[in-house]
Amino acid sequence: MSTHGRPAKVERALRLAPAHSLPETLAATLRDEYPPITSARLLVNDYHSRFLLQVAPLLAVPAPAGDTTPSAVAAAVAAAEEPPEPLRIHGSDAGRAFVSRRPVLLSADGSLDGHGGQGGDGDPDAPPQTLFVPVTARGERLGVLELGATGGWAGGDLDELAEIGQVLGSALKVAWDHTDRYERARRRQRLTLAAELQWQLLPGHACTGERFSLAGHLEPAYSIGGDNFDWSAEHDHLALTVTNGAGTGIQAALLTSLTVGALRNARRSGADIGEQASLANDMVHVRYGGREFTETLVMRIDFADGVVHVIDAGSPRILRLRGTEVTPVPLEQQLPLGMFPDTEYRAQRFPLESGDRLVIVSDGVFSARGPRGEFGTHALEQAARSARLRDTADVPLAVIDELIEHHEGTDLADDAVVVCFDWN
Repeated sequence: MSTHGRPAKVERALRLAPAHSLPETLAATLRDEYPPITSARLLVNDYHSRFLLQVAPLLAVPAPAGDTTPSAVAAAVAAAEEPPEPLRIHGSDAGRAFVSRRPVLLSADGSLDGHGGQGGDGDPDAPPQTLFVPVTARGERLGVLELGATGGWAGGDLDELAEIGQVLGSALKVAWDHTDRYERARRRQRLTLAAELQWQLLPGHACTGERFSLAGHLEPAYSIGGDNFDWSAEHDHLALTVTNGAGTGIQAALLTSLTVGALRNARRSGADIGEQASLANDMVHVRYGGREFTETLVMRIDFADGVVHVIDAGSPRILRLRGTEVTPVPLEQQLPLGMFPDTEYRAQRFPLESGDRLVIVSDGVFSARGPRGEFGTHALEQAARSARLRDTADVPLAVIDELIEHHEGTDLADDAVVVCFDWN
């Protein structure tokens, strides 16, 4: 990202700030650079991606003449009231900005601003407004920045603030591993230890490139077993795995951690996907002696020609959506990783056409059983078809919502992973 002017000043301030104080540093910097802003609040999405949760209370931004150091602002935050109830993404203005990745501007009466999101002329007598700015990093939706303002916006302000949402997203991704503040904020309840281990393995919720868009979701979020997804985008290809771990709880999480770690180690050493699967198979077998294994889909998608190389070592399945037609991708099922030593794995290939969508699921989706029986391939195909016009990032949750509805309010009996890949 190339920033200039005020967004560049914000970027510099965030880069120099301690990892735990990004919201306070941002609020102070915004007040210095944008006089109409009177308050700022950072919201992050929860593990279910159904709610936005407050990182810092609605913060009255200090006047330029006041003490705007991060420590002073943090002290004001500590004295503020308890955080409000989580804000539901569906049906809220903040949620609309989160989902669309576009700023949403509201007037004082709660109506959409008449400027159509382009800002006003800087009129100081304009009514108070609230601006919701999406916070993103390389296509991944992290949350929303809520800004209160008095007076109108000057020309170009909203475009700059939209850019600042991306600046903040990049800064958050860097700061996330240096403090627990943002992880704590996104939790509506305590995670089990197994869930803690699983979430640390995930690469994120979404990733975009020049030729593709990718998004994934893991459900349930707070108490899970061994399902997982992983990806790595390179200059010429995308590596993608979906793992269906055996068992439940901490043992399943440890098994999946070993599998994902072994696959990553082989991939980062330059091994092709056949070698990756074979090396991971050997590592799991050495540890568990064939008593435990993981069913894994290992994929490589070449950007030059759109050819998918794939090893089906177990149960995860691929659906291809081409236009309105949804069809399973036929694959030769090979042995799960860790079942027998010295297993050789052979990659299959199939081509993608421009506009193709792949929906990849673990058996916690298509084999899930609810009061009405098994979810099944037909219901999965219907869910994928119903979501065909949705943005890539919305598809995994749309399929999960269909699965939850199938369960009629009962808890899922197994983990459910859904990954959506769009080939542009």
